[in-house]
Amino acid sequence: MTTRHLKSLAVLTSGGDAPGMNAAVRAVVRTALDRGIEVYAIYEGYQGMVDGGDRICKMTWDSVGGILHKGGTVIGSARCADFRTREGRLKAARNLVERHIDSLVVIGGDGSLTGANLFRQEWADLLAELVEKGEISKELADRHPQLTIVGMVGSIDNDMFGTDMTIGADTALHRITEAIDAITSTAASHQRTFVVKVMGRNCGYLALMSALATGADWVLIPESPPAVDNWEEKMCEVLKAGREAGRRDSIVVIAEGAIDRHGNPIGSGYVQKVLEERLGQDVRVTILGHVQRGGSPSAFDRYMSTMLGYAAVETILSPESEGQALLVGMRENRITRSPLMECVEQTHAVADKIAAGQFDQAMEMRGPSFKDAFRTFRTLVRALPHPPTPGQKRFRFAVLNAGAPSPGMNTATRAAVRLGIDKGHIMLGVHNGFQGLIDGEIEELEWMSVAGWASMGGSELGTSRAIPEHSDFYAIARNIENYQIDGLLVIGGWNGYEAAYQLLKERENYPVFDIPIICLPATIDNNLPGSELSVGADTALNNIVEAVDKIKQSAVATHRVFVVEVMGRYCGYLALMSGLATGAERVYLHEEGVTLNDLVEDVNQLIAGFKRGKRLGLMIRNECANAVYTTGFMCALFEEEGGDLFGVRQAILGHLQQGGDPSPFDRIQATRLATRCVEYLIEQAERGSAEGAFIGIQNGQVRLHNLEDYPRMIDRQVRRPKNQWWLELRPIARIMAKPGPGQ
Repeated sequence: MTTRHLKSLAVLTSGGDAPGMNAAVRAVVRTALDRGIEVYAIYEGYQGMVDGGDRICKMTWDSVGGILHKGGTVIGSARCADFRTREGRLKAARNLVERHIDSLVVIGGDGSLTGANLFRQEWADLLAELVEKGEISKELADRHPQLTIVGMVGSIDNDMFGTDMTIGADTALHRITEAIDAITSTAASHQRTFVVKVMGRNCGYLALMSALATGADWVLIPESPPAVDNWEEKMCEVLKAGREAGRRDSIVVIAEGAIDRHGNPIGSGYVQKVLEERLGQDVRVTILGHVQRGGSPSAFDRYMSTMLGYAAVETILSPESEGQALLVGMRENRITRSPLMECVEQTHAVADKIAAGQFDQAMEMRGPSFKDAFRTFRTLVRALPHPPTPGQKRFRFAVLNAGAPSPGMNTATRAAVRLGIDKGHIMLGVHNGFQGLIDGEIEELEWMSVAGWASMGGSELGTSRAIPEHSDFYAIARNIENYQIDGLLVIGGWNGYEAAYQLLKERENYPVFDIPIICLPATIDNNLPGSELSVGADTALNNIVEAVDKIKQSAVATHRVFVVEVMGRYCGYLALMSGLATGAERVYLHEEGVTLNDLVEDVNQLIAGFKRGKRLGLMIRNECANAVYTTGFMCALFEEEGGDLFGVRQAILGHLQQGGDPSPFDRIQATRLATRCVEYLIEQAERGSAEGAFIGIQNGQVRLHNLEDYPRMIDRQVRRPKNQWWLELRPIARIMAKPGPGQ
């Protein structure tokens, strides 16, 4: 790629802080230094730019060490009235150009990015005025005729056009989900109702997704106010019916910008009063406030922000970007670049639609995934399902979990069961995976059978690694006939896909297998074809990051190197992404291989680093990276060669990676995929078709693949797909892990 000559650039954070900003700053600094560019951090946002002096600080490689896991922004953020004035921007321009800075990376919300664009537009006039006043030379001004702006959106609201996710939104969703999960248990203990208010002035993303992820009973968002004026009555009916159906708790989630159809604000206090008066219940209000913005960033916010920071520098270096204002965002797991002000204008347009009462248009502008999530929530929130339509043919669909347990299996099962029942069909639960299908461990599931499953880890149905063979097929055929199964949903990993494919192959011998079959990817290994992310992988990644953060605290106190072994079998997804998210110096992948020369080079790097004052080392190894160079071997080698410089310990994280409640991301994805799976089974059954399929999210879209194509999309020997998108991130990981530029 052609790059333009650039002497220096600066990075600042502005507006409200957001978890992940530090990861972005770190990536900007290290990528710039790796490209031979001087990089400055502007402390306290635009105020620091106006003040100048030591608030515009030249950064080194080590300046951004140890900040990846920190919340907030270590370079500070502040509101700046001075920058709103031309005089303030004149000072800022002088402070930048004196340091030869004519490219800015701005991490903030729409207001901060709009201010940056205004500064860019005025740049030439500001420099001309500084020349006229004699504050800078004409030669200096001529060397920096244009200002280039690259923005990244730091906002927990996830309200910016031009990116699927904003920096901090995933972490905020974690905070909200954890809080509601905790509230639910105390609410159930006392049979209480809780009203939970979350952030989101003009965007209901946090409210909607947290309600979907936690199995809340009602949600109020600005994009889609209650459809009727007497919405209070409808809400109370749903909550009352839920109690009568057996629920011990009720949760109502409100976005701070929630309004009714006439634009009147709906406050948490008002909802509390309505519920107390009409239902006679004990109602409590929890306003989560700034806890949503605080704390260590999630794994997703760390690696996404790292990718964006890297892309911001690469964008600035592109000749086509010179003098432009661009937004770097994430769409469908890929970096995108968009005109900054177009994104800002579209963002404001959604708020304008809401203010004008044009709610359908506002929902359209939020995108199809937001609309689908809201539609799905409205079904799941029901206290009881719609009764079957008179004369409707009711199909009998079976759901099973297969392979190793994965967080999110229960979430997917709950969504599938409730959506299927709501459409008038009979949902059967198969216990213990394909072994249960062989043994006839099958029961009909009711609406309340899956109550509370949205937030539960593990597999309540039970799972097994069994892949049917020989006489197993006869037993399965008999049970399909006995239970009159019209379709099968397999929620699981590699063994589940293999088992489903075996049923497909045996159709000639067992005609009863001619039923629609669909596989939903649920495995922490993220090693299945047809989907960029499997349900459970995000939870496992967060479990790894949380454990490694603690390991690093131990290591830094005692001058140690840790070799951390993570799961994944022959797929290095967890290893690479956890390495990006934790700042590991080295990641060992089976996809790349490991040689003795690699290990010797790594030892030398560690020795050199500890001699310079380094206090900890972190190496992450995929469990099957190499059969000979095991975790124990690496530890012994590093220990022997490190001598008195450092100690070495191994940490094999094991099954804690599979445990715990699913992350919000996994809950949302499980629900989204399960919804489409049920629709697929119904479509197939109604047509009398018996296709087999596996589902996944690719390029941001839910996609179906024919099960017959499964063999050609995998490398069966190493049990992973032939195409693994995340390997494209390897160059970024290498840059971030260097001990310094050029090393």
